[in-house]
Amino acid sequence: MKKNRLFGTLLVCTLVLSACGGSKDAATGSTDNAGGGSTEQVFNKAVQQEMSTADLSLATDTISFSVLNNVYEGLYRLDADSQPQPAGAAEMAEISEDGLVYKLKLREDATWSNGDPVTAADYVYGWQRTADPETGSEYAYFYEKVANGPDVITGDKPVTDLGIKAIGDYELEITLEAATPYFPYFLAFPSFFPQHQATVEEFGDDYAKTSENAIYNGPFVLDNFDGPGVDTDWSYVKNDKYWDAETVQLDTINVSVIKEASTAYNLFEDGQMQDVILTGELAQQMANDPEFVSQKEATSYYIELNQIEEDSPFRNVNLRKAISYAIDRDALVTQILGDGSVASVGLVPEAMSFNPETGEDFSKDVGVKVEHDVEKAQEYWEKAKAELGIDSLQFELMSSDTDSTKKMTEYIQGVLQENLEGMTVKLSPVPLSVRIDRGNKGDFDILLGGWGADYADPSSYSDLFVTGNSYNRGRWSNEEYDVLVKDAAVKNANDPVARWQNLIDAEKVMLDQLGVIPVYQKAEGHMRATNLKGIVAHAAGAQYDYKWAYIEE
Repeated sequence: MKKNRLFGTLLVCTLVLSACGGSKDAATGSTDNAGGGSTEQVFNKAVQQEMSTADLSLATDTISFSVLNNVYEGLYRLDADSQPQPAGAAEMAEISEDGLVYKLKLREDATWSNGDPVTAADYVYGWQRTADPETGSEYAYFYEKVANGPDVITGDKPVTDLGIKAIGDYELEITLEAATPYFPYFLAFPSFFPQHQATVEEFGDDYAKTSENAIYNGPFVLDNFDGPGVDTDWSYVKNDKYWDAETVQLDTINVSVIKEASTAYNLFEDGQMQDVILTGELAQQMANDPEFVSQKEATSYYIELNQIEEDSPFRNVNLRKAISYAIDRDALVTQILGDGSVASVGLVPEAMSFNPETGEDFSKDVGVKVEHDVEKAQEYWEKAKAELGIDSLQFELMSSDTDSTKKMTEYIQGVLQENLEGMTVKLSPVPLSVRIDRGNKGDFDILLGGWGADYADPSSYSDLFVTGNSYNRGRWSNEEYDVLVKDAAVKNANDPVARWQNLIDAEKVMLDQLGVIPVYQKAEGHMRATNLKGIVAHAAGAQYDYKWAYIEE
């Protein structure tokens, strides 16, 4: 596209064959690193998808959230251990004994990139704008945890009733609907960041459509961004007005969308990139290279099936089971991806959440998992055909159009057509923004999508598929599941053991009924320059934080 900036960029660093990584001190805010001196602090990286939006209230995807996490800042910021720490807040919140009221003092030296102070009113406005049904935020359901949130997001109460209020310029009081153990993670998530009301109102419908149509309060400001869903390169530039600017070592981060792993790898080898994503055969070939890094994420990929219409064949549980049993997930992650991703055992990722009493991993407590069994797949397919009164079925599988995703869907197409006689699968790879838009509108048969946990708790997944949730794109509905998820959120919110059991039981219902079909837990394979230090990657929440990153001499 237009700028072609990367191909004119000077070589930032000499790639050396040594172990990759950054020191924990750098990742927790220390400025005692080797990032100073004469080394140019410019970092060039590749991503696989366009940014779908730069609007805090409208963001839904991994790329957008990573961008927003670096150019804005909320009350908290996740540290190198993915624990919330004060950021826009001057200190951790004072929380009432019943867990319902959070009182926070803001730091008074925080400013927007235009010099305006960041005040309590900016948080109140940002929260109200995201919760307002007129905004159309798909993340508005997060505000169900805030007092009056359920009625605000449905339009039954005005946004001014939302449980957040400014106590002067630099103090906030937040009241919750019910105690929410993971709420501190929300305060570090972009959907809860402040917004500058005058700027939003100045640009109206064009707000955040380009980097110039917004102002920022994070370590960097967005630059050279020309439009959501279409622009294929943009930059972060150090924000000199950021309250902690002396910690930020990088001057510029240049980002380019490169969907082909081979192209990205060639740019890395040529020294024009310091961080690229590898998949498939390339990832397998480079797995033992000192510059190869595999980052396991709290991200599940799954197949959603359109069950909106009453006559949808995907309402048939035996059809869903036939599709699930036909997929060899181990073969998919080893032969197709090869980047460290692992076969899903359930919807909730492994190594993300743990029993509050025993410390056991959630997936082990569930005790059941999705499996590959061709004979069972064929048995369920025969049952489904008899119940549906059909001999064959043709449908479209929609997905994103990255190199690795296209290979995955080709594999899924092959195993379904080979193992389930009479099933015909047409592939429809589209740009991420199109996939999101069509998914939201219910304009699909089945789609391969995914979800990265926004916080380290099973509810980050279980909440998605209750009846009526906007992220339940296939509109699967199960009353037992809904009751269990609600009990975990309300009835047992202050009883960790009972709450945990509710979430275990909800997962069992999901795996029995396969409202969605889990496929794999994502890891990203990277080639990363060894003198690139201090990158903080989060398995849950916004994926990357570059506040502490630097180029070592």
